[in-house]
Amino acid sequence: MLALLHTSAAHIPVFDALRDRQRPGLALRHTVAPDLLDDARRHGPGAVAEAVAEVVRRAADDGARAVLCTCSTLGAVAETVPAPVPVLRVDRPMAEAAADRAGDGRITVAAALDATLGPTADLVTEAARRAGHRPRITTLLIPGAWALFEAGDTDGYHRAVAAALTPLTDVDAVVLAQASMAPARALLPASAPVFASPGPGFAAAALAATGEPVPPNG
Repeated sequence: MLALLHTSAAHIPVFDALRDRQRPGLALRHTVAPDLLDDARRHGPGAVAEAVAEVVRRAADDGARAVLCTCSTLGAVAETVPAPVPVLRVDRPMAEAAADRAGDGRITVAAALDATLGPTADLVTEAARRAGHRPRITTLLIPGAWALFEAGDTDGYHRAVAAALTPLTDVDAVVLAQASMAPARALLPASAPVFASPGPGFAAAALAATGEPVPPNG
């Protein structure tokens, strides 16, 4: 079983669909805790470390073989809490792929929530340095987009993200800081590679939970 920690219930069907496509039969255990994101925004991600650790311990006690945190704001905390099973952040594989693609070029980290920009930019910087690259990283906060997401207007949310990203042509990679932004890629014209976290993040977590890689066509 793979356990997933979300801060929005909107992620549940996304990862259920990924499971159905990439790893049919893998049991998923979803925990939705929006209060963790609220507390992290108010007091910093470190303030919710114990609460995240408790979610992980409960999941392990229930039989989870790995835990995937799908919230980028909490990712750095989640992957470092003491845990009896592997704990992964959904955006690390995405950051590594973007760093490899851009090399020493230009990467834009885009987010709808300001609390996510710093953690994601730091992760991309870390991934690039580990790979021996020193890209130029800029950040883009998309005004008004998060309010649309919170209001349940996901179509408007994705359109706002796509509208903000469309002018970004002079970059080597665009990183979508939040998993919820991924569908906006389908609304974009062909330009710089745009990297989203759900697919590669789920593949890494499924591998940790089962010991078997996702098939190449998954």
